[in-house]
Amino acid sequence: MQRNILVTGGNGQLGLSLKKMTDSYAGYRFIYTDINELDVTDYDALQRFFRLENPYAVLHFAAYTAVDNAEKERLQAEKVNSTSTKLISSLCGTYGTKLIFISTDYVFDGKKSSPYKPQDKTNPLSVYGTTKARAEEYALSLCEDCTVIRTSWLYSEFGRNFVKTILNLSETKRELNVVFDQTGSPCYAEDLAKAVLMCLERVKGKRILHFANEGVCSWYDFARKIVELSGNECRVNAILSEQYPTLATRPSYSVLDKSETKSFLDMEIPHWEDSLKRCIKILRDEKIHKH
Repeated sequence: MQRNILVTGGNGQLGLSLKKMTDSYAGYRFIYTDINELDVTDYDALQRFFRLENPYAVLHFAAYTAVDNAEKERLQAEKVNSTSTKLISSLCGTYGTKLIFISTDYVFDGKKSSPYKPQDKTNPLSVYGTTKARAEEYALSLCEDCTVIRTSWLYSEFGRNFVKTILNLSETKRELNVVFDQTGSPCYAEDLAKAVLMCLERVKGKRILHFANEGVCSWYDFARKIVELSGNECRVNAILSEQYPTLATRPSYSVLDKSETKSFLDMEIPHWEDSLKRCIKILRDEKIHKH
C-alpha cells in the first residue's frame, strides 16, 4: 500500500529537484502540484484534496519568494506564505498528517556573529521574512507532526536563482559588482531534497531543523567561485550593500547551525563548493546537449 505525499510548489527549484529523485522511490506516491493543480490559498480546494487523497504527509514547498517585490505586494506574500501554511497546517492537524515546511534564514535579523541555532529568536527585517516567520508559528501550533526546515541561498539547475544569473551575466559582461558584506551558506536544492526525504522517514513530532551546505561565504565569494568554475572571462568586484540598495533589508549574517540536523538525520552535508561544481556541470552538460 503506497502512502500519498502531497508536494506543493512542485514546479519550483526544490519540487523539481525532489522529482528527479522520487521517480524510483518505493512505498510513496508523490503528488506534485502547483497553482494550476491546487491553489494552496483555497481552503475548499485543499479540503477536497485531503478528503480524496488522505495524504500521509505534505511537503509544503509553495512560497512567494520574490523578496524585494514582497515589500510592495505584502498581501500577496502574506496570502501565499502565511495563510496557505495556516490552512495546510490545520488540515494536517485534523487528518493526522505529517507536515514538512520549508522556511528561510530571513526570519533572523543577522545581528549575531555565530551560526543561528533552531531555537534562536526570530526577528525578520523584511516582509518576506515576516510572512515566513508567521508561517512557522502556524505550522508548529496547528500540526502535531511538523518539521520546519530553514534553509538559505537556495539554487539549482531549475528556475531563476543566483547561480544561473551570475553564469548568464558573466558570459556577456566584462565585470560584475557583488556585495561582500552579507554572509551565509549557499544551499543546493538537490542536497536539501535528500534531507527532506530523510526527515520524512526519521523525524517525528514538532521540530525546527536548519539545512544548507557546509562552509560560509559572502555573495561576492559565491559569485567569484561561480565565474571561476564557468571558465568565463569576467571580473567580480566586491561592493558594500549600501552601494546596491534593494527594497528589502537582508540579514548581514545568516549562517545556520546545522549540528542538530546532522545528528538527527545522521548525514554528511557536502561543502558548498562541491555542490556548486555538481550543479554547474549539469548546466554545462545541458547546454552541450542543446547545441
